[in-house]
Amino acid sequence: MSTRKKVAIVFTGGTISMTIDDEIGANVPSLSGQQIMSMAAGISTVADFEVIDFDEIPGPHMTPEKLMQLKNCVLELLDREDISGVVITHGTDSLEESAFFLDLVINHEKPVIVTGAMRSSSELGYDGSNNLASSVCVAISENAKNKGVLVVLNNEVLLASEATKTDTMSLNTFQSPGKGSLGIVDSNQLLLFKNVARRTFIDTDRVMSKVALFKSGLGMDYTFINHAVDMGYKGIVIEAMGRGNIPPQMYEGVKYAREKGVIVVITSRCLLGRVYDSYGYLGSGRDLKNLGCIFAGDLNGHKSRIKLMLALGKSNNLDEIRDYFEKGIYY
Repeated sequence: MSTRKKVAIVFTGGTISMTIDDEIGANVPSLSGQQIMSMAAGISTVADFEVIDFDEIPGPHMTPEKLMQLKNCVLELLDREDISGVVITHGTDSLEESAFFLDLVINHEKPVIVTGAMRSSSELGYDGSNNLASSVCVAISENAKNKGVLVVLNNEVLLASEATKTDTMSLNTFQSPGKGSLGIVDSNQLLLFKNVARRTFIDTDRVMSKVALFKSGLGMDYTFINHAVDMGYKGIVIEAMGRGNIPPQMYEGVKYAREKGVIVVITSRCLLGRVYDSYGYLGSGRDLKNLGCIFAGDLNGHKSRIKLMLALGKSNNLDEIRDYFEKGIYY
């Protein structure tokens, strides 16, 4: 009987599962979990495995509803005594959103790792095998417990709340700008660089998918915001300029949304830094704060949308939703 730890590997698709289709000359999902595992030389010497073929889709095809199904699948695996950790393969285009989604709805001590690949198995330098092997090493590490969901690619270990895709093609595309890695995988061991400061847990099985995401730009107005409100959207996230400011005409749209009871979350289109109501002119952060908008700290727009979708699945109360975003940052 094996004394090695057992890891569940849940395959959802993505580039890690793709090969080049000769007819169209482009990458498409085609490999099963077992086929991907067979390319990771030596991985069977590290741990025992259970392979689950959850789906075979590219990153942009993932949905909030499917992620809730994935959450339930992962929780069932984590609750088993024979499973030490779970590794999930995923397309990198939406990997950070899915990883953050799972981080918000899974509260378990066992490690959950999300990984993928930047090159398909048909390309030279296929990175899927290394990323999968590194993820397994993290999944069986005692140092990975109680860290929430982790993102592992290119031997870098990142918190799901901080990881973001920074480059369209580089193997080290996933980084935590301004915060740094949680650690690295070196000689099959997880080495930690820092501790987890705090995590947000949203205990919900519901997700509100009608949450819009808008990016502010010079001269933009209220048109799309008003349309989203009239179409029944329950939440809106705006990537504002700088510290959290928007053009005057766009402000009119936010005002309309708030009058209709729509929750509005403000973040910044800047790569680094948090939003703050430090300006007082028309359309400024102070005006948005006075309207009852929620400030998302340094969380980017697409992750703020994920959090708002789950928060609205849990509650319609403005103060409760505000706590998910602002508690521990602004108060």
